[in-house]
Amino acid sequence: MSLRARRTVGRENSRLSPPYAPPTGGAQADGGMIGFAGLSHLGVVSSITAAAQGCEVVGFDPDSGRCANLQVGRLEVFEPGLPELVAANRSRLRWTADAADLRACDLIVFSPDVTTDRENRSDLSSLRRLIDGVTDQAAADTVLVVLSQVPPGFTRQLAAQRESRHLGAGNVLYYQVETLVFGRAVERSMHPERFIVGCPDPAVPLPAPYAAWLGSFGCPILRMRYESAELAKVAINMLLTASISATNTLAELCEAIGADWSDIAPVLRLDRRIGSHAYLNPGLGLAGGNLERDLVTVRTLAGEWGTDVGVVEAWVANSLYRRDWALRAIHTDVLPACPQPTIAMWGLAYKPETQSTKNSPALALIEALAPCSIQAYDPQVVLEDRAANVTQAASALEACRDADALVVMTPWPEFSTIDVAQIREQMAGRVIIDPFGALDRQRCRALGLRHLRLGSPAADGSITQ
Repeated sequence: MSLRARRTVGRENSRLSPPYAPPTGGAQADGGMIGFAGLSHLGVVSSITAAAQGCEVVGFDPDSGRCANLQVGRLEVFEPGLPELVAANRSRLRWTADAADLRACDLIVFSPDVTTDRENRSDLSSLRRLIDGVTDQAAADTVLVVLSQVPPGFTRQLAAQRESRHLGAGNVLYYQVETLVFGRAVERSMHPERFIVGCPDPAVPLPAPYAAWLGSFGCPILRMRYESAELAKVAINMLLTASISATNTLAELCEAIGADWSDIAPVLRLDRRIGSHAYLNPGLGLAGGNLERDLVTVRTLAGEWGTDVGVVEAWVANSLYRRDWALRAIHTDVLPACPQPTIAMWGLAYKPETQSTKNSPALALIEALAPCSIQAYDPQVVLEDRAANVTQAASALEACRDADALVVMTPWPEFSTIDVAQIREQMAGRVIIDPFGALDRQRCRALGLRHLRLGSPAADGSITQ
């Protein structure tokens, strides 16, 4: 059964409003052909997931070298489980740098990552060029979906521009909220919580090819106006930002008064008003680019429409302040005794299980510690533009050699498996700054190490506070 011929499946065309019953699972989308235009992180993961759902996939990107790499199974992005998913579904995946190959597709999904500048503002120029180039090649009845994150108003403006230029009269344009989470992209893409779809008319059922693909996942599909879907993505990130900021603020208070955030978080998870899945992990501010992008979007919209944005300004300020937590720890616990220390740094990515260093607190710390010697290690990240004071080690223990302090900036799983005794043997100093608690706190203390963790009072061994 092709996607073009298949009719609506299960929940795929329901306009649902919470609360609703959880989905029970869907069927494979047999044999339909979907095109994905733009093969950066979002496009690669989404296209491979579609193939895993039983779809024939044509992946297009103007970069012929990227397509050649994908054709032989060479991935430019790191995600746990992604190589295995490619290997299992290679027969349904084809990569091409020729946009004309998309003409055979029932559905074309625009899926490039939208880059942001140093102020976290989106650059939509490459997305617009990609859409213009691909739609010139699309068949008259092909369904078009924008999956890349765009600001509110983008999709309706795009639809109006296409109509004014008499382009693709038979093509229906949709916007779908992407759910990419670096380090968990395969899990999130294979098991989505829900799909949020911006429609030209939410009362009209989704076209069969689109409905069949989304319906195969067996989760709720929420149809709404373009602007509602675009702002829904921003709203999700705003509430996540609020949770992160509140957690970081209270975790710092714990450090000051002797409370322990790890005692408090379980209490909050049992409160129905907050929930078991609330983000309650202290961190080093916001990083990765997506949350920051949405803060910029809200500030921009507030400036245009005259709405209050004070809480967003507070979140931005709190994030910048929390980002420097490790730097403050170095100033108070390392520099007084050793003005020009050698710092071992574990982790450069902004979080585990990803290669991305966008807005990484580790890179900000490196910049702030320019006078110090830094021995860095990350399982996936190789710094191309390495600062003069940074040496990249081949292993975590090598980075600790003769270091006056260890800073664990990214809690990669492998760090938790390293024997703390081996760390002490390598280090000259006795301070471990471990924001996320990757190392055994009691073990550190027993070995005479001073262990600093977010949301907890300092744990000392042989060193007097």
